[in-house]
Amino acid sequence: MSEQTSHSRRGRFAEAERNDATILDAAREVFVTDPSAPMSAVAKRAGVGIGALYNRYAGKEDLLATLCSRGQDKYLEEVERALSSDADPWDAYVDFLRRIVEADTHSLTVRLAGTFTPTAEQLDKAERMLALGVELFERAQATGQLRSGVTYLDVSYLLELIAKSALGDSARTAELRTRQLAVIIDGLRNTGGDELPGTPPTWEEQTARWVRE
Repeated sequence: MSEQTSHSRRGRFAEAERNDATILDAAREVFVTDPSAPMSAVAKRAGVGIGALYNRYAGKEDLLATLCSRGQDKYLEEVERALSSDADPWDAYVDFLRRIVEADTHSLTVRLAGTFTPTAEQLDKAERMLALGVELFERAQATGQLRSGVTYLDVSYLLELIAKSALGDSARTAELRTRQLAVIIDGLRNTGGDELPGTPPTWEEQTARWVRE
């Protein structure tokens, strides 16, 4: 293979990676806002032809699954980082919450839940996310610094609420979400507040959300 041919192939590969990143960024913006949006909306946002989408993804489900996998991978990266931290378990937990809100992992996982049929690999990732997430939560809980009655799923739904908040552009939205998380973190602290009303969400309710209608 000549040097010119090798350089040309590297150039095409780099261009393909850039195009794919553009498509995934556009798909994230479109589907997080409206998971029922058509593929044509993604093509329009990305500034590519519809054929370019189908050259890379078999269909909408494939694209949705790819987005969700990216969110799962980021969550796993951050929860493993928190579990391996030498910091106080409560501080490690709070830092973890801040990082996943900043990365907006819940928009790519919970928001897209039930919009596609998950693969076996994604189901395995989901189980690992749950196991590690619960482990981190229980470490924080064991410090006594977590408010009595708060469950892992309580926090999960609060994070989901944050992920639904939007105001102005992306920078303003990120600022708003950071502000909301600060309020929530204060509410999670064990300060001897009133007993929480009602009953916490159940695992049966949570699991049902991943069942596609």
